[in-house]
Amino acid sequence: MENTKAIKTALISVYHKDKLDAIVKLLNNYKVKIYSTGGTLDFISGCGVEAIPVEDLTGYPSILGGRVKTLHPKVFGGILARRDNENDQFQLSEYTIPEIDLVIVDLYPFEQTVASGASDPEIIEKIDIGGIALIRAAAKNYKDVVIVSNRDQYDSLIDILQNNHCSTSLEQRRVFATEAFATSSHYDTAIFTYFGNGFPQPAFRSSVNGVTPLRYGENPHQKGVFYGDMASLFDQLHGKEISYNNLLDIDAAVCLAKEFADPTVAILKHNNACGVATRQNIKDAWVDALAGDPLSAYGGVIIANRAIDEATAEEMNKIFFEVVLAPAYSEGALTILKSKKNRIILVLKDFQLPAYTQRSLLNGVLVQERDSHSEVPAELKVVTEKAPTAEQINDMLFANIIVKHSKSNSIVFAKNRQLIASGVGQTSRVDAVKHAIEKAHGFNFDLNGAVMASDAFFPFADSVENAAKAGVKAVIQPGGSVRDQETVDFCNANGLTMVVSGIRHFKH
Repeated sequence: MENTKAIKTALISVYHKDKLDAIVKLLNNYKVKIYSTGGTLDFISGCGVEAIPVEDLTGYPSILGGRVKTLHPKVFGGILARRDNENDQFQLSEYTIPEIDLVIVDLYPFEQTVASGASDPEIIEKIDIGGIALIRAAAKNYKDVVIVSNRDQYDSLIDILQNNHCSTSLEQRRVFATEAFATSSHYDTAIFTYFGNGFPQPAFRSSVNGVTPLRYGENPHQKGVFYGDMASLFDQLHGKEISYNNLLDIDAAVCLAKEFADPTVAILKHNNACGVATRQNIKDAWVDALAGDPLSAYGGVIIANRAIDEATAEEMNKIFFEVVLAPAYSEGALTILKSKKNRIILVLKDFQLPAYTQRSLLNGVLVQERDSHSEVPAELKVVTEKAPTAEQINDMLFANIIVKHSKSNSIVFAKNRQLIASGVGQTSRVDAVKHAIEKAHGFNFDLNGAVMASDAFFPFADSVENAAKAGVKAVIQPGGSVRDQETVDFCNANGLTMVVSGIRHFKH
């Protein structure tokens, strides 16, 4: 191995002690001299291994309530000294500073302390100073020093020490250093976010741990990767590797499905719903969701907010789809769904979506609060002479959820809590209405008595006029156009009911 270096001395100072005993005993077997501090020193001694207190090296005790323990030239000199630099080596000898070849250190749990709701003084005390300095120093001098910056690396270190007789290569040390700088960067970002005190922050900083390489990006000629913890989102029970485009549809599906409390199935294609239905049971929800657009459902992503049973799986298995998500599956359902070897089957976990969304563009990043507002009956203002029935209100709120999660300009037709048709991603609202009408008629849906939802106001009455001719009887929209009254007048003259929510739901 290139530039192999034996580990003769180690500094160990960690907050989390689990799995440390195996490393300590292994280092002891190789006669490695260990320096340590405080609780870590006690832990090492408890393992039956001798360690030297850092205070014996520095000549100073831990002071200021433990705030200063390792911040001393005899510690940092031994870490930062270049082994091939004569002047560095002379100074080590002059000041009796031992070389330190391995540093194992982790950081105070700052993020966990913030999440616990602790007080500001308690949070401030969890800002690590010595640990972060040790990490950066050892990582900077990776040509000579190994830095282990979190307990997730313990198994890798043990393998290397066992296989290489307590030695490391330059490549291995650089990998550890890279992970160390990722640790320090993430830690500093968390502290900055806390001090930034809400939204907006004075600068954009984001840090996401976990990486999953993808086969490619949106297209085969583009490289792609997912940063995040997939294991906290879902468990994959079956199927091929999840793709970049799968993840986009999965995200859209999860955001939509979280809006529904009753048994609901949604089918998505290219981030838009092509089928949604809410029913008394999940099988009926699937049958009616598929009926909304069985053509677009081919190759889509399916999400259910209830467990999928065998009867539902039998119906689902009649078409080709790429991904299915549900909170659970019966054994019989899994047997059926696994009949297609590439079909991705995911068990969806209960997790919270981030409060803010971000998108890179031009030479920067757009950040905004997530559109988490969902209208309720009390928020709706009836603006027509005719008031909606309770059934129409239910359908309008159902349609409004779907239109909120559809690409603008967007129009949704619904009846009996079933998506009948939608017009999405259109450059004009009139075109969105026309497209939705054509789709509804194409699948033999009767629009008479249906409701219409719009993600934004109607600039003119023409969209409502076209919908009314097709049979729509109730409309929900944000309102806010200077020509709102023209649309209301048309509704009054033709027996339609209209409510305004006051909330626009653009999605670009």
